[in-house]
Amino acid sequence: MFTIPELLSPAGDLERLKYAVCYGADAVYCGMPEFGMRSAPDNFTPEQLAEGVLFAHARGRKVYLTLNTLPTNEEMRRLPDAIKAAVEAGVDAFIVADLGVLAACKKHAPYVDVHFSTQMGITNYAAATAAYEMGVKRVVLARELSLQDIAIIRDNTPPELELEAFVHGAMCMSFSGRCVLSNYMANRDANRGQCAQPCRWKYFISEEKRPGQFFEIGETEQGSYLLNANDLCTAPFLDLICKAGIDSLKIEGRAKTSYYVASVTSAYRRALDTYLEDPMRDDFPLPDEVYEELDRTSHRHYSPGFYFGPEGAKQNTESHGYIRKWEFMGMVENWENGIATCSQRGKWWLGDTLEVLCPDGSRIELTPEWIKNADGEFVDSTPHPTMTYTIPSEVELPAMSLLRRRKTEE
Repeated sequence: MFTIPELLSPAGDLERLKYAVCYGADAVYCGMPEFGMRSAPDNFTPEQLAEGVLFAHARGRKVYLTLNTLPTNEEMRRLPDAIKAAVEAGVDAFIVADLGVLAACKKHAPYVDVHFSTQMGITNYAAATAAYEMGVKRVVLARELSLQDIAIIRDNTPPELELEAFVHGAMCMSFSGRCVLSNYMANRDANRGQCAQPCRWKYFISEEKRPGQFFEIGETEQGSYLLNANDLCTAPFLDLICKAGIDSLKIEGRAKTSYYVASVTSAYRRALDTYLEDPMRDDFPLPDEVYEELDRTSHRHYSPGFYFGPEGAKQNTESHGYIRKWEFMGMVENWENGIATCSQRGKWWLGDTLEVLCPDGSRIELTPEWIKNADGEFVDSTPHPTMTYTIPSEVELPAMSLLRRRKTEE
């Protein structure tokens, strides 16, 4: 049975939720201050969650709440109140990684769907079927699976069970994200949303009786990043993931910016829509604009992950750094009579050429003839964080469009 896959985007706060929805996500996943696997983002208060759900539902989109940490005994006592607050907000599903949390969701929110997080490490059809028999609506498959593994799981599980897989973003070097390295080295528990990412750190060899002497391991001239992983990018073969039986295509990045969420969501929206135009064709004519857009966000070297097996994973990356070819400059708040009102997110100068990314995925090149500050005074740059300014544009710039600039060589 053919199903239209869902495009699922991250939302670290209310602003990012709105950008994900407006740039093409069918659903978003987010967290509250407790019980979610990302403690760094602002996350959602119950009131913000209710506002976000209302915004998404008004546009026919869904909101999933992450409850995928491994709670302590003390935290379990507070879990029922968090579940009830989420129910009142109107969330569409919970994402869990603990059997006790699953039981609590079933008890306090029996009519809300439950998804098993990738933290559960679902790697075979028996585990996926067992999850379904426990009342789970969807399983987020382990990131270590190949396309063939996924197809076998799909063929041997109830058709009512939904399968979700990651398609883009940072990759954890540990199996299904279960890692104690951060806890051991930085006293920050990765399984409770506080990962310090020690796998990204630079390592040397030190001999016990020679304190202070550090020796290069020799992976590169810059040092060794033995535990680093490339970023996942599946846009070139998104059709194969869909044909393997995936119901939901998940973008990683709840700690990423609104710009990142909007840009990547826009790219995968175009890729998915291209596939859906003719899902039966053997080739996949991915538009060049998708590649170009995915190169306009900050990212590590891209990799296909484990989708073609461990031999093709190419996980190891040569450094901990990012590739940054473009700079995020600001957001369009409104446009009227040829004048766009913008909010600053980066300093640019009069004479700079900007590129505008619109919510429909289109791009507009713009070299403003003037800039005015909030007092209506002509200025030659936008130096102040979040300052409001206006620029001329004969072409309409929809609200929530994003301004960026190609990064100059330093």
